[in-house]
Amino acid sequence: MFTKRNFFCALVALTTACAFGSASAQEAENSLARVQRTKVLRVGAVAGAIPYFAKDISSGKWEGFGPDFAESLAQKLGAKVEYVETTWGNAVLDLQSNKIDAMFGMAPTPARKEVVNFSETLFDNTYTVVCKKGIPQKTWEQLNTPETKIVVDVGSSHDQLATRVLPKAEVTRLENSGAATMSLQAGRSDCQILVILLAQPLLAKRASIGTMYIPQPVYTAPVSIGLRKEPDPGMQKAVNAWLTEVRAKGEVRGVILKNMEKLAGVPASSFPPEIKF
Repeated sequence: MFTKRNFFCALVALTTACAFGSASAQEAENSLARVQRTKVLRVGAVAGAIPYFAKDISSGKWEGFGPDFAESLAQKLGAKVEYVETTWGNAVLDLQSNKIDAMFGMAPTPARKEVVNFSETLFDNTYTVVCKKGIPQKTWEQLNTPETKIVVDVGSSHDQLATRVLPKAEVTRLENSGAATMSLQAGRSDCQILVILLAQPLLAKRASIGTMYIPQPVYTAPVSIGLRKEPDPGMQKAVNAWLTEVRAKGEVRGVILKNMEKLAGVPASSFPPEIKF
């Protein structure tokens, strides 16, 4: 006999199954499908990370080459950008937890590749050394001596490069790039390793701190777009297709140089000719 109790139990079971099915379907939805459905591309943004990201306090508008590239990609996907404030340290977790769809300016390290996907290279960031006054320009091998005091921010790509190419040098590893710069400024270190997009703004603000060199051979760090790791490659393919188009038009270099001048006060003429974006 089909009693009221049986009816109630059946109703609960049906409701639960529908809710579970809906949640499972939402969880299974890949990034590209979600963007196409909602017409919203969620992009991570880091406050104060000039020239990558900068937020206008009064208007709340995001600037930098991260937002410029994000707006271009969103237009290609037929969507608008929704910025989600994050940090470089939390961006990977935000991708994993589906809080954001893309993170511009992320380095594709082996550890990160284990947990998130990456686009093809957006541009290559050249490694430099900013050395205190009086230190002549040298090759990496000439810097690789026990007498040379190098400072880097621990765990960074600068740290990884120092470990790889300067094993004989006296390398000091400090908690962040600012602390490393203070060590250089105080004369405790001879040179700080920095990628050029960080070195140029530093010298634009504090020219007296030292001189920037690009030691030979030239080493670069690839900069990409972090994406959520998922079985469906649709989002990755769509982003790479967009990248191919903007590279063909020469837009990557133009966007970077425009923001370097606008946000960091570094004119295009300040970049050595061997620097390519």
